[in-house]
Amino acid sequence: MAKRENSDRFYTVHGGSVRIAAKLLVFGTLSLLGAGLTLSGCKSAPDLSQADAQAMIQAKYDATPAVGANITVDELGLGQGVTAKYWDRTKLYPNKFWADFTLTPEGKKAVKLPDGSDVIKWRPLSETDKSFSVIVVTVAANHLRAHDLKEVQDETLPGVATAKGVQFTEGVNLDGVPAPLVNIAHNPGNKLSTKRQADFALENGAWKLHSIE
Repeated sequence: MAKRENSDRFYTVHGGSVRIAAKLLVFGTLSLLGAGLTLSGCKSAPDLSQADAQAMIQAKYDATPAVGANITVDELGLGQGVTAKYWDRTKLYPNKFWADFTLTPEGKKAVKLPDGSDVIKWRPLSETDKSFSVIVVTVAANHLRAHDLKEVQDETLPGVATAKGVQFTEGVNLDGVPAPLVNIAHNPGNKLSTKRQADFALENGAWKLHSIE
């Protein structure tokens, strides 16, 4: 009987150890599963390359209707336009510094005036006024171009959980514009590029263009 009691005591002690070990194994398995779920729920956002960001910005520009480029014509540009036979002086006013310049048939192929007329009204404040200028619009219509992107950075946007941003240059596209007019467009006073900021939001695991400022 003593042996039987010792055997029961041995079973009870070691049976408890087995149950404890089993519980530890279950808890350990649950912990590993929990850790796996946590890690799977905290996946890092996919990379947003400069090339992908530029493609999305350009796609936005390409989806916008093409327009002509505004070109500022100062005194230098006025003379260049006469030489290129885009306009001719058709009237000189008594003060000798006001004048009307009418678009030629060749000029009408290259530019249009914002007021819809075909007469450039040259009206400087004085004979020595070199700051006066007018605006002409190219007949050739193009989409803006995105170029010279900086490094893509993490961004904070209201209402957006995960965001990135990038600075870039928005450039006027002069494709199809005649060379003499392109030369005028590069005179001082013309702004052919602008610094912009594009913001992107992560939506359903993919980056989307959020806004351009």
